[in-house]
Amino acid sequence: MAYDLQLITLGCAKNLVDSERLMRQLQAAGFHATHSDHAAGAKTVLINTCGFINDAKEESVNTILSVVEAKKRGDVERIFVFGCLSQRYRQELQQELPEVDRFFGIDEFDRIVEALGGVPSPKFPTQRVMATPAHYAYLKISEGCNWGCSYCAIPFIRGKHRSTPLEQLVTETKFLAARGVKELLITAQDTTYYGIDLYGRRHLSGLLTALSEVQEIEWIRLHYAYPAYFPKDVLPVIRDNPKLCKYLDIPLQHISDTVLKKMRRRIDGRRTRALIEKLRTDIPGIALRTTLIVGHPGEDEAAFRELEDFVEKTRFERLGVFCYSEEEGTYGAKRFQDTIPDREKQARRDRIMSLQAHISQKLNEEKIGKTFRTIIDRREGDYYTGRTQYDSPEVDGEALIPAAGKTLQPGKFYDITITAADTYDLYGDLEMC
Repeated sequence: MAYDLQLITLGCAKNLVDSERLMRQLQAAGFHATHSDHAAGAKTVLINTCGFINDAKEESVNTILSVVEAKKRGDVERIFVFGCLSQRYRQELQQELPEVDRFFGIDEFDRIVEALGGVPSPKFPTQRVMATPAHYAYLKISEGCNWGCSYCAIPFIRGKHRSTPLEQLVTETKFLAARGVKELLITAQDTTYYGIDLYGRRHLSGLLTALSEVQEIEWIRLHYAYPAYFPKDVLPVIRDNPKLCKYLDIPLQHISDTVLKKMRRRIDGRRTRALIEKLRTDIPGIALRTTLIVGHPGEDEAAFRELEDFVEKTRFERLGVFCYSEEEGTYGAKRFQDTIPDREKQARRDRIMSLQAHISQKLNEEKIGKTFRTIIDRREGDYYTGRTQYDSPEVDGEALIPAAGKTLQPGKFYDITITAADTYDLYGDLEMC
């Protein structure tokens, strides 16, 4: 049995891992499935949706509508929608989008296979069909979240935190390594909470050490680290283990005590600053990536100015900003009024991002003349595009190397000397001896 199926994945890398696992289930059932970011001629299109914030929900709905139009033209025969948005709003979506053939939640892969006319196979918890370039892959180490931040719907979409056993993650990493993966990107709703439910303690440091023992893996990069109760035993692992990138994605969201309390982040501004100081002291040269939320209820002008001052003084290597959106069912939606106009939220976001652009430019210029080990992702026009250990794919800057006279291999590492810099990207060439 072979069918022409296409998967479209929206939202975060955790969703991408889900799609890759579904593709393995489809493969085992005899289907041929490809992954793309838009409908590309397949007769059956499966859309993995995101339901985290308003912008993500709008993107999911707009993607569904574009595939519905393709169905009306006769280019697509069937549309299946699954994932977070479908999990959260299935009844509403069924009423509003009758053109979609079936809706599924987040853990209904067997039902998807059956709806396609196939027979579900036993699960493949450590196997997937990769949708990323062959040299890097995301490793989702847990599911769900226990924190209950005021703005976040994840706990009632994905449920409580559930760690994946360490041995299973090592097996999955070996599977990925055997397929050419060199860079492992650790992800979860909260990576620092790993192990509490299985081992009675946070066990992220042990997991990172075990994963680093997979010989073919050369870089391991940590994402989605929750700042409250950060496990300090992770710091020497990142500092001393040569396979751990000197990089940490740690979403702080804010610095004002008032706003952090309303966000239910379980940390205040003083401890946040102390954590950043410890990270930079214990891991010299670490690149910190964070995300912030502006416009949360309680963020008056004074709280926002404190956030601006914090960003200016901290000089994050990487930073993104979201505007607060009131999400049905969350603590924030139940307890606070969303009184800050969208225009003001956007203006605050723009102010922070303008400040960060200046910081990023300066930090990049400081790299000129220095040499960095760089992994090549692809060739694009007149340049090879790569990344240093301080840059994660899709979300951070890149290093561009002139392609003329060179043959560089994606997935290979090269020493690149930086010759120029712009706001987010670096320009360099092979180290000259």
